[in-house]
Amino acid sequence: MAKQAKEKKQKSIEETLWDSANKLRGTVEPSEYKHVVLGLIFLKFASDKFEERRQELFAEHKEKYLGMVEFYTSKNVFYLSPESRWSYLIENAKQNDISIRIDTALFTVEKNNPVLKGALPDNYYSRLNLDVSKLASLLDTINNIDTLKDKQQDIVGRVYEYFLSKFALAEGKGKGEFYTPKSIVNLIAEMIEPYKGKIYDPCCGSGGMFVQSIKFIQAHHGNTKDVSIYGQEYTATTYKLAKMNLAIRGISANLGDVPENTFFRDQHKDLKADFIMANPPFNQKQWRAENELINDPRWMGYEVPPTGNANYAWILSMVSKLSENGVAGFVLANGALSGGGDEYKIRRKLIENNLVEAILVLPRNLFYTTDISVTLWFLNKNKKARTIEHNGIIKKYRNREREILFMDLRQMGEPFEKKYVQFSETDIKKVTSNFHNWQQVGFEKTYQNTPEFCFSASFVEIEKKDFSLVPSKYIEFINRDENIDFEEKMKALQLEFSNLLKEEESFKNDLLNVFKELGYEIKL
Repeated sequence: MAKQAKEKKQKSIEETLWDSANKLRGTVEPSEYKHVVLGLIFLKFASDKFEERRQELFAEHKEKYLGMVEFYTSKNVFYLSPESRWSYLIENAKQNDISIRIDTALFTVEKNNPVLKGALPDNYYSRLNLDVSKLASLLDTINNIDTLKDKQQDIVGRVYEYFLSKFALAEGKGKGEFYTPKSIVNLIAEMIEPYKGKIYDPCCGSGGMFVQSIKFIQAHHGNTKDVSIYGQEYTATTYKLAKMNLAIRGISANLGDVPENTFFRDQHKDLKADFIMANPPFNQKQWRAENELINDPRWMGYEVPPTGNANYAWILSMVSKLSENGVAGFVLANGALSGGGDEYKIRRKLIENNLVEAILVLPRNLFYTTDISVTLWFLNKNKKARTIEHNGIIKKYRNREREILFMDLRQMGEPFEKKYVQFSETDIKKVTSNFHNWQQVGFEKTYQNTPEFCFSASFVEIEKKDFSLVPSKYIEFINRDENIDFEEKMKALQLEFSNLLKEEESFKNDLLNVFKELGYEIKL
């Protein structure tokens, strides 16, 4: 009971915060809205950590070091000068210039902590002309959150994630591209198992892939120091979101010097990543002009990706970044599975080069931003037999060079936020164990092709389907209609419609009587 009460209380903090933030609507554009809230949450968290460290220095009788930045940064704490501390902002929350004071606080934090360069909103709050009383109310709500109360719970991380998903939901279709639903990211991490090495996301959004990778390592008792993180993001405000999202969780990452287009200014040209996780923009059109990027080394050995859709440009860009044993898991629109022309030629070569390991078709309504059908692709640079150790567990991979695993997850998922679905932990476990069993020696006993779920296709079978990667071309479909008794089905429908028509007639008579009694008889 005590645990339930505690969880209920924490939930109310998140909801109260959301309600308070909602009051800003009308004075702030929805697309800007999240930056107002998340910037303040960042400041509160940074300030709580700073005050905690100050108390430690007091306790250690090191008062003379209270103003030295190094005594904070050495403990992964951001140094805050007096005007950038949360207590100062709360004292001045109802002043007319509170927006300017917040901007000054963020500027000073960034200036004193080089690791935050380019991460925090720049002269943002004063430009929005926010209602002072509503902003003060939001500050007051955030002030009630003790971000350090339970370090095991990662309260700030949870609030951050809650808000990122809430904002993605609120922004709806065509927007919210900064956020990939958590259960999809979780599934990718569990599939590729990023325990050790370099992790890269070429379109990292708010950094969710990195956060989940670190959570994966922690959940499996690995060492987070064994991975290094690289990413790139084109949209300036999303780039800042990613930096804040990672900083607030103490995750160091190289996201490039500035927000930039990955195709036109690759900030990690020489990177060879062991793990790539990505959710590129779906069916990005006109991503380059006809005469641009023709001789780009990332497409070497393949056709130049067509200008009308960037799907295969993203794929080849990731392939070029894979290390010798690198694996990639990413989301793409279903059209990439069977596109013609140059897309066909690239897809065929990827299959012939033994790079495609698995294709998973996802349920509809997983994404907040689109309801188009999407697929998870898994590429593997080394599908040969080998034995490796994964976090203390020996894995004996068999040779899968001439095979691809297809999985259909469309019947999976649990309801989420009324009109969406998400994978449950049971779903993720079922999918990942099936994939890992299929990869390893002894798969004859642990894996089997299952109608409407999975099929291990050989190169010859894929060649016969003209190199289509559409899962339904391979996974057996059960025609449940063929065993239906037509007579029995029609009688059931007859009874159902009879009852519906009777109810309709009854309702009509009741309505006519009501009007008649009111003296406004309806004559049909």
